[in-house]
Amino acid sequence: MNRTRTCIPRKLFSIAHQNETRAPSSRRLFNAVSCSRTSTPIHYPLRRINPAIIRSNSSSSATTTNATWMHFKADVDSADIYAFLEPQTSSWQYIIADPVSLEAAVIDPVLDYNPASGALATTAADHLLAFIAEKGLEVLRILETHAHADHLSASQYLKKMLGGDVPICIGERIKSLQDHFAAMYGFTSTDFVESFDIFLKDEEEFQLGSNILCKVVHLPGHTPDHIGFVVGKAVFVGDSIFMPDLGSARTDFPGGNAKDLFSSMNRLLSLPKDYQLFVGHDYPSAGRQHECMATVGVHREENKHGKLGTTEDEFIEFREARNKVLGAPRLLHPSLQVNIRAGKLPPASENRVWLKTPTRLANPEIPVS
Repeated sequence: MNRTRTCIPRKLFSIAHQNETRAPSSRRLFNAVSCSRTSTPIHYPLRRINPAIIRSNSSSSATTTNATWMHFKADVDSADIYAFLEPQTSSWQYIIADPVSLEAAVIDPVLDYNPASGALATTAADHLLAFIAEKGLEVLRILETHAHADHLSASQYLKKMLGGDVPICIGERIKSLQDHFAAMYGFTSTDFVESFDIFLKDEEEFQLGSNILCKVVHLPGHTPDHIGFVVGKAVFVGDSIFMPDLGSARTDFPGGNAKDLFSSMNRLLSLPKDYQLFVGHDYPSAGRQHECMATVGVHREENKHGKLGTTEDEFIEFREARNKVLGAPRLLHPSLQVNIRAGKLPPASENRVWLKTPTRLANPEIPVS
């Protein structure tokens, strides 16, 4: 099929990350996420900052060299894998590309959001765009592993900057989360129109070029819609498993389930031991650098929560106890109301949009206007 490559400026100048202040989190994740009659939404302004994007005569790529990224390649015929760290949310974003045709996909791109100032920028996404332009890649798909609750998706922004016709793809079970959160954030069914473009099924396959086959795997547990992508010996696992010294992700989101997560982790660890698992986040302890990949063999021997010999009952008991002591993600509400619509923001007014935070009134005597 003949395709016209989207022309992207080779050098993008964008606003740098602003320092973020960590907001205190609640003791229980969804104490503030109920649709009870006492819930009152609080609207917070979001300042949308549009970076200046210009064409440069210089052949240098200062923007991409400022980004943290790594290159992986299992063998000569496999996909090129580029991993980009978004440091404010410790999120890994990926570009996978066929080295022959240069057809590519982007996995889990991130918007920069400062909840204290309300500023939204595109620094991390612009690094991806500059890299795509520098390498001459043709992006065919934007892939989301799930509806993230800890960062805002840049999928809509990338789609726009790549010409507007690159489909945003997610697992078909996203619809259950859209139904769950619609009332909380004041959405109707029409608000989800033209958000995601393709809803992927378990075991579905698609190509990048003639050489790179990508297969979808359903990995529920962290969220019910969660999927991963098997590309040769590389597996992009999102939040279904973490680096071995971290173990596993929480399961107390709506539709999350520790038993399901145990099954998903075992599905991953049943792959050949030389398969590489690329994670969606990394929160390294002191003395360790951010990492994004460990092999199935290493996970079998070292995964803190799910190594070989761990029983289902042991995992469920630990995982559910651990959930109870975790605070809410710092960007929980901004992330969910944007990400269940594939990165779409609410309508803007004078370059501002307003996000909602549902608030439970612990004391019904608190005055509400």
